[in-house]
Amino acid sequence: MKPFTLLQGLVCPLDRANVDTDAIIPKQFLKSIKRSGFGPNLFDEWRYLDHGEPGMDNSQRQVNPEFVLNFPRYAGAQVLLARDNFGCGSSREHAPWAIEDYGFRAVIAPSFADIFFNNCFKNGVLPIVLDAQIVDQLFKETEAKEGYQLTIDLAAQTVSTPSGQSFGFDITAHRKHCLLNGLDEIGLTLQHADEIRVFEEKRKQQQPWLFV
Repeated sequence: MKPFTLLQGLVCPLDRANVDTDAIIPKQFLKSIKRSGFGPNLFDEWRYLDHGEPGMDNSQRQVNPEFVLNFPRYAGAQVLLARDNFGCGSSREHAPWAIEDYGFRAVIAPSFADIFFNNCFKNGVLPIVLDAQIVDQLFKETEAKEGYQLTIDLAAQTVSTPSGQSFGFDITAHRKHCLLNGLDEIGLTLQHADEIRVFEEKRKQQQPWLFV
């Protein structure tokens, strides 16, 4: 997992509330557990005018010119700006996989669905909760100025605008440590690899019949 420290990224505004995980990555794309390759199908049913299936060449599909991800001005965006209850619906972990694989490192919204919120941290995506009035302001500024960027400082727990305004956000110490150091649950476990090996060797000596 890539560490998240300081991000200065282009913002893409998705002005929809209650975006569920089936909209983020539709069910037909859930056949792989590789965590990669989902980016081209992020928001598939909104992003394209035809129906997508796994293995299709998306470059040959009919793009929806009215969907925000297809606007040239938001190409390469790393910060997704959203509305209330983002990530509701099913608990599929493919949703943050698709968001991260597309290139988004952070999602800002007034509220998130709990399971999606937790899954983001496990997959290197920073979900940031800001007051609805602040999110409204960010939507207006993003839409008014092409190339609008936000600076997210995880260590300081701040989101800063080009004008110099700064907004604080909450995150637990454990989640902050994991993101700053690029540690998912496997990475955390591997930090104790030496102790695990010692334990396993001792167990083999004490209970050899378990390893026959």
